[in-house]
Amino acid sequence: MNIAYVYPWDIVGDPSAPARLASLGVEAVALAASYHSTRAATPYHPNHRVLDVPHPAFYLPIRPSSWGRLVPASPTWTPEDAYLQARDALKAVGLQVHAWTVLTHNSHLGTTNPDLAVRNAFGDPYPYALCPAHEDVLEYCERLVREILAVGEPDGLILEACGPLGFGHQSVHEKTSGADWTTTDSNLLSLCFCTSCAPRYPSTTRDRVRAAIDHTPLLEAERISDPVAPSTNADSAAPNPPFDTIEEALGPLADEIRSIRVELSTVLRRRLVSIARGIAPHLPITLHANPDPWAAGAFAALPAGEPEADVLVANCWGDPATDATRLTQLADLTTPGQRVGAYVLALPPRPADATTLADHLRTYAKAGATEFHLYHAGLASPQRLAALTQALRLSS
Repeated sequence: MNIAYVYPWDIVGDPSAPARLASLGVEAVALAASYHSTRAATPYHPNHRVLDVPHPAFYLPIRPSSWGRLVPASPTWTPEDAYLQARDALKAVGLQVHAWTVLTHNSHLGTTNPDLAVRNAFGDPYPYALCPAHEDVLEYCERLVREILAVGEPDGLILEACGPLGFGHQSVHEKTSGADWTTTDSNLLSLCFCTSCAPRYPSTTRDRVRAAIDHTPLLEAERISDPVAPSTNADSAAPNPPFDTIEEALGPLADEIRSIRVELSTVLRRRLVSIARGIAPHLPITLHANPDPWAAGAFAALPAGEPEADVLVANCWGDPATDATRLTQLADLTTPGQRVGAYVLALPPRPADATTLADHLRTYAKAGATEFHLYHAGLASPQRLAALTQALRLSS
């Protein structure tokens, strides 16, 4: 099954949209039921060309009795029942509709509830990231899934950001590249030290993370973890060298911290899958996942697989060879009957060229992908959609 990703506003108000999507050659559409803020091009819509989405929103009617402490916001840029309107229009042309559900990525709720947001080792909050170590966040995600299944009645459920988000985030005017932080630094900055996470770590973790990022001596952390180590003057100590991996940076703490981090995604995922199975036992469940145990973001850490899901989808927005390796790793985690999907970028920097896109699709299929999740059928130009349509045919 191949799936095209779209927003509700791509469909609502554009009568030509459902047929255009069906002509791509896909069987289903991933329709955003909850989504974060964005600024989107709408190259096909009869009423506008750019849409500003200033805050995350829930695209189904909000029933106050269904929510607890955290209540999602409604959109003002599209009808409150935009998901339902788009769903009906898409199903009318024979397309399945899967509910694209963004979970812990929510700047509105993180800003209004700062105690629930991810915080790095320096105490800096990431207001776009709700930390699933908090019961209120877990409960919100559960209620979100319940409402989508009860009111949205989708043909499938797609879970994105099903775990903690980290440092990486394109927002406002991003001005972080000049710090020259490495991938290891970014991973360290993605470790959460909120009031729920910090007590779970070994006592020296925060100091060690700070020292590793700033390349300052690990003297205090090392002294605490090794009481017999000789005392050294911090001013005369040599700075830490850059670390190649987060395991090197965390040293003897790495295994315990890794286990704690993976557990955050595991607990959230299993609670949501259990709820979904209880409401709709046969509904297909798709996970946006990453086999890297340190992953933080839209594709949550899944180093040991999830047998209760139907589809595991890996991000394929980078170098195709690297993406293929990630797909193969994810495929190795599957159980019999479980499918692997490639989340394929059809936007820049990918060329609007059918031959190149088809080569990418064949590479992903060889690596284990049995279906393609196409991003994004509402943002892509007519030339890109045409190239993607042809690429699907060439690669089949």
